[in-house]
Amino acid sequence: MASTQHDLDILNNLIEVTLDSAHGYEDAAKDTRNPYFKTLFGKRAIERKQVTAELQTEVRRLLGGKPAQSGTTAGKAHRAFMNLKAAVTGSDKGIVNSVESGEDHIKKEYDEALADQALSMPALDLVRRMYVSIRAGHDEMRELKHHMEV
Repeated sequence: MASTQHDLDILNNLIEVTLDSAHGYEDAAKDTRNPYFKTLFGKRAIERKQVTAELQTEVRRLLGGKPAQSGTTAGKAHRAFMNLKAAVTGSDKGIVNSVESGEDHIKKEYDEALADQALSMPALDLVRRMYVSIRAGHDEMRELKHHMEV
């Protein structure tokens, strides 16, 4: 039997990393000079904020819990590094590489939640629904990175 606290911990972790992702996309949109990337990253930031809002709503509704409201310290550090790297190199390739690295991290967090045997069925269903968006973003950034390497 899954515990409410365990579900709350897992979902709040996903809220935090999804907020990290949204903020990372916002920073990437500011740092790039490429109009296509600005639009792409801006759209992904909005999408990640929507995922976050849905997770927060469901934490309240399903669990009666208090949802996380901010990202992680590690996420802030990654964005600071990404901003410094963009300032030094001025490279869209560097920005895309940093975004793709962040995507690998968020996908890993969602994959771990999906594999968590202790997660309740309602929480697992929620993670599955959110994963569709997370996976699409990850795959898109992976393809973009590989395209830039050619």
